[in-house]
Amino acid sequence: MSIQEHTGLSRLCIHTITTKPWNIEQAAKHYSAAGVKGITVWRDALEGRNIKQTGNLLREHDLTTVSLCRGGFFADKDAGKRKLAIDDNRKAIAEAAELGTAMIVLVCGADPSQSLEESRKQIHDGIAAVIPDASAAGVKLAIEPLHPMYANTRSAINTLAQANDMAEALHSPWVGVAVDVYHLWWDPHLEQEIKRCGQNEHLLAFHICDWKTPTTDLLFDRGLMGEGCIPVKQIREWVEAAGFNGFNEVEIFSNTFWKEDQAEFLKKIIKAYVENA
Repeated sequence: MSIQEHTGLSRLCIHTITTKPWNIEQAAKHYSAAGVKGITVWRDALEGRNIKQTGNLLREHDLTTVSLCRGGFFADKDAGKRKLAIDDNRKAIAEAAELGTAMIVLVCGADPSQSLEESRKQIHDGIAAVIPDASAAGVKLAIEPLHPMYANTRSAINTLAQANDMAEALHSPWVGVAVDVYHLWWDPHLEQEIKRCGQNEHLLAFHICDWKTPTTDLLFDRGLMGEGCIPVKQIREWVEAAGFNGFNEVEIFSNTFWKEDQAEFLKKIIKAYVENA
């Protein structure tokens, strides 16, 4: 299967964190005016706001709310903190439903004071605990594997194979996987695991950006598509061959870009998307 051509910006989604200096009202206005059709909302963007009204605002700007980011952080040696995480994920599910989106991205968490295996067990159990809430709200849970450099505190799920294994073990129509090129581009098994994810109907989300070389910060120096070494177009071809036809979500954390005029940065995002994604 050959890579699909862009149909304008109809499948472009931008995360609110990408244009962090804008509040959600500004982001909605500018994304919509530029022809962007999707938005993924980070929970910090909703602070102090009526969530239902915010969802209405996004729809008034002809934006599809692709997902709410983020839930997760289930792993902790302290049982009390694990319970707090489950409670927070239940809250996130309710927020997603109120906002009008049908998906939450899960950054699953890890605790460096215990084994990765124990953290993974806690992640499995934490997700299992909130599946009934997700089902009742009509909100899917997308497990996002993170690059191994984050295995100490951010996520014990570090490969797509591990995410696929967990989604299969949970065996719920409300659980799937989010594929982020920044975290997975290096994996020699990526193509076959994307295929497996698609065959299981677990491929829920696709996040794009680039890995700059040299990079100045492993968290806050992501690049625009085409600026680095990630074969974004090739990975997009793999996810589309696996049956994915959802939004291509631009998720960039960048101290450099956040200092720029965000209207100019938005133009760069769109140009990079059309030319290099």
